[in-house]
Amino acid sequence: MNTPADYQFLSISRAMEFIDDEGGVMTLLHTLSQSLREDLPRIEEALASGDVPGANAWLHQLKGFAPVFCTDALVAEVVQVEALSKRGTAQEVQAAYAVLAPRLAGLQQEVDRHIAANP
Repeated sequence: MNTPADYQFLSISRAMEFIDDEGGVMTLLHTLSQSLREDLPRIEEALASGDVPGANAWLHQLKGFAPVFCTDALVAEVVQVEALSKRGTAQEVQAAYAVLAPRLAGLQQEVDRHIAANP
């Protein structure tokens, strides 16, 4: 598996520790790519409308795959924002997600780059 060394958010080595199969990692990366493409706009829409419970549902799903595919720093951020979405105000969650969103967009780019490098 071809793995660029310049990933900031994606951890292929961590995914291999969890899954222990290159084919399985690639299959789940495709699923992750689709999920990010669909779910990130849903989180933003929910937060824009003040629907914190709706955003929490998508953030909770995101929290589920983060420990498998993300670096420690990104995992910690996802966990923190997801926890805040359980008890915080719409404004607090919107502010926290505004910091997290560019990192998740970066993760999406790295996932797509990895998929393209490993057809």
